[in-house]
Amino acid sequence: MEAIILAGGMGTRLQSVVSDVPKCMAPVAGKPFLYYLLATLEKAGFDHLILSLGYKHEVIEEWLDTLSFSMQISFVIEKEPLGTGGAVKYALSQAEESDIFILNGDTFLGTDYAGMLELHQKTNAIATLALKRMEKFDRYGVVEVDDISHRIIRFLEKQYCELGLINGGTYLIKKEALDILPEKFSLEKGFFETKVSAGILSGFLSDGYFIDIGIPEDYIRAQKDFKDGKYKTV
Repeated sequence: MEAIILAGGMGTRLQSVVSDVPKCMAPVAGKPFLYYLLATLEKAGFDHLILSLGYKHEVIEEWLDTLSFSMQISFVIEKEPLGTGGAVKYALSQAEESDIFILNGDTFLGTDYAGMLELHQKTNAIATLALKRMEKFDRYGVVEVDDISHRIIRFLEKQYCELGLINGGTYLIKKEALDILPEKFSLEKGFFETKVSAGILSGFLSDGYFIDIGIPEDYIRAQKDFKDGKYKTV
């Protein structure tokens, strides 16, 4: 299996607790957050990771040189911000497989990657999104899915929700899916939301541990969760 990790973010909202490093390198329980993503993907059987780098990419490159993972790890560097979609499209130039996983470098979601790939291929989706069931939230939009076909029906804007499925920040797309899109665009707005009416997006329910360290409160929570090993409940 092959994956792209979007690791070019600056982490503006984390400046009060973390500074001078890319967001994915924010220390969590003694290690950069990115370490946990890499270790989990290696354990899941991935053999090639492509890191999409931008802000202070030298920090990540130097750190990668100290690692000894069995996977091949390569990277591309954005000379200017391309948006999430543009970053993925650029990184896809280094991909070799027909279906590629995409992960956000500031988000962890315990996912059955093999099961997600099986559903993706079975439903012949152009893209499959890992979804996480949440309670009492307003930070995320809601994703509605047909329980039988697994097709995503619609995306709802952020608002308070008692119970619903959210976009977990892990995707699987066909390599050619972004070919006709521009150099700069949002993967979420410019691709997923424009394709949902065509009925070619699938949703895969993931029950594993989830955290997005993009805001200080959750970054602080991650310190205890990762120290206690909660993320290993995959």
